[in-house]
Amino acid sequence: MTKTKKSSIFLHGITSENALFVSLLGMCPALAVTKSIESAFGMGVLFTLVLFGSSTLISLLRKLIPDAIRIPSYIIIIATFVTLVKMLSNAFLPELYSTLGVFLSLLVVNCVILGRAEAFASKNSVSDSMIDALGNGVGFTLAIMLIAFFREGLGAGYFSLGKTFTFIADWNRGQAITIPFLKGPGYDYSLFVLINPAGGFLVLGLVLASIAAIKNAKEQKKKVDARLAKANKPQGGAQ
Repeated sequence: MTKTKKSSIFLHGITSENALFVSLLGMCPALAVTKSIESAFGMGVLFTLVLFGSSTLISLLRKLIPDAIRIPSYIIIIATFVTLVKMLSNAFLPELYSTLGVFLSLLVVNCVILGRAEAFASKNSVSDSMIDALGNGVGFTLAIMLIAFFREGLGAGYFSLGKTFTFIADWNRGQAITIPFLKGPGYDYSLFVLINPAGGFLVLGLVLASIAAIKNAKEQKKKVDARLAKANKPQGGAQ
């Protein structure tokens, strides 16, 4: 496969086939762990590791797994990588492990991971499956971080550093980055509702609405440009 084709596979997972913003998959962690950018980034990294490992192994074994037990086999493989990721995060990043809680275990039945296994890894080569997994992992990570950016920034009025990744606290002394026009001495204009569970639905809805508006505007512009081009095209046989 050409380099351009591989780049297309990677970029599709971020843009046109983004799991969260286009396919509307994996919404559970997108709503549950996006109260802070740190926790969203941590979930995205662990999600990508599980997706990358499971897609690679499923692609390697795709010709050996009987069709009758295809889905159970995929779930067992995914569960194995989720267990490994849980053990590693609990050992080296206990704060992140505690923050993600049960939502880390729920990656076993995550629609995105299982969907990529069924739709792509089981039908394509190992290298393409690895690229697809990385693209979808990066796309999902960026999507939940965007939601967390608005939820934490507008909802809390600051961005926390070192709360989940404690090694950052040593560099930053555990200080948060405050947004001046939202929070300061004697005033607090942050929208606390965005940190609540309902805030996740609200922010996700607004982001999806914005994406749909931009997409519709682009399609409308294409239609207008096509009409103008047709109107300005010289008529054949005109004297």
